[in-house]
Amino acid sequence: MMLRLIPKCNPLVLLLVSATLAVPKTGGEPLDKILDRTSQKVSEFVDEFSNVKCIEQVTQQKLRPNGKVEIEQQSTFDYLVILTNAGGDVTLNESRLPVKEAKVNRRQDISMLLSNGFATLFLVFHPTYISNFEFTDAGTELVDGHHARKIQFQHIHGTRSIAALALRGREYPLELSGTAWVDPENGNILRLDAGIGATLEDIGMKTLQSSVEFAPVAFAKDQPVYWFPTEAVVEVETPKQHWRNTHRFSTYKQFSVTTEEHVAQK
Repeated sequence: MMLRLIPKCNPLVLLLVSATLAVPKTGGEPLDKILDRTSQKVSEFVDEFSNVKCIEQVTQQKLRPNGKVEIEQQSTFDYLVILTNAGGDVTLNESRLPVKEAKVNRRQDISMLLSNGFATLFLVFHPTYISNFEFTDAGTELVDGHHARKIQFQHIHGTRSIAALALRGREYPLELSGTAWVDPENGNILRLDAGIGATLEDIGMKTLQSSVEFAPVAFAKDQPVYWFPTEAVVEVETPKQHWRNTHRFSTYKQFSVTTEEHVAQK
């Protein structure tokens, strides 16, 4: 089973924030102002995220019915997100170069979960996608010493999704819902949890839950501090199988790549 997100953004169809907003439960800045700030921050972050590379350590676990680990595989990759712009279509693609690959299990009855793209769950707040979700103010909560605004989100049925399940040659869009913890002053996402309801039980998926943790990364004193993904946990359960994958991201470094196109002269 492969589970992946589809992180694509098209600047030609950027949308204004027009999500359905609930009345805030607490005082403070209105939710629509925080969503504006977060959407702008994510738009800037997409460019910055494509200018760094890091080390990704992936732990794949297949769990027994009692929750104990049956099989565990570990891999390490050089990880980066490639931002391309062809014909005005901006696309994010993950690139993984293996440093240490997991040993392939030879048992034919054992299958492992492949999960890609969960570091880019922040696209829920990107200008292209934000109007495809309904948002609710869930108050405030302390996250690692930061007073965060707790924002619940629900994908609007029939609109473009940022996630899909790839199964037996087909892709099934995922109706993601969850909670994000956002710094209301600057729009940084501190943590994001997302999952699906019982929308894919007809193809054998009971539950999907994911959680992404973010932490500040500073490359130089004169550069802004961005909150980068540090850990993404994905857990999937079917009527007969249960998996948990953990992606850990560390050692972020900046790099730059310059590409040029030349037309051959005859």
